Amino acid sequence: MTSAKTFPAAAPPKFASIGSPYFGIMLAFMAVVLILSNIGASKGVAIGPIITDGGFFLFPLAYILGDVFSEVYGFKVARKAIFTTFALSVFASLCYWIIIALPGFDDDFGAAKQAALEGALGPVPQIMLASLLAFLAGQTINSWILVRMKARTGEKSLWARLMGSSGAGEFVDTLIFCSIAASVIGISDVGVFVNYVLVGFVYKTGVEFLFVPLTSLVIGWIKKREPSYGAATPATP
Repeated sequence: MTSAKTFPAAAPPKFASIGSPYFGIMLAFMAVVLILSNIGASKGVAIGPIITDGGFFLFPLAYILGDVFSEVYGFKVARKAIFTTFALSVFASLCYWIIIALPGFDDDFGAAKQAALEGALGPVPQIMLASLLAFLAGQTINSWILVRMKARTGEKSLWARLMGSSGAGEFVDTLIFCSIAASVIGISDVGVFVNYVLVGFVYKTGVEFLFVPLTSLVIGWIKKREPSYGAATPATP
């Protein structure tokens, strides 16, 4: 009688606790990237037949950082980073509203500056709402999938985790964001909207896939320098 063949289980996933300066630096950078991308998103951009917004070159960086948080620190810490980033984004939006509402100078120059501020920062609260809902949903899905995949594979197949989680997260993010923000940047035609969604999804996902080698190097670099990486294994969601 032969016994069933058994395969060695994957090593349990390793994570780091928040204790080094790396987390704080990356969190600050993530918040700045998101705030700037929200401002840039208020401008519609047409590059030939491609329809996008002024924040298109910034936003993928926030997702790449989200991958780093999820892989190195785990789902709970990544979720904390998401909520902290958006709390700062909400604060920035409230500041814009106060700045616009404050009485300005009555001369022509003051009126011109007021109009410019209203045009540039006025749409940002709706853009912020779009980003809040989209990024919250997309990043949460992205982080959850990555950590669940890591629970199955351990330290192996990092590239598969990064690509698999990014595709799902970016699709949800792009669809929610474009649905709310399209009217703010002047998109009302259905065909243009579909173009906006498809271009946003393909571009963001493509950038993340393109940067997988670099993201992997950054993750490896941080893992080696985080003293607590692998010392404790937090529960997966």
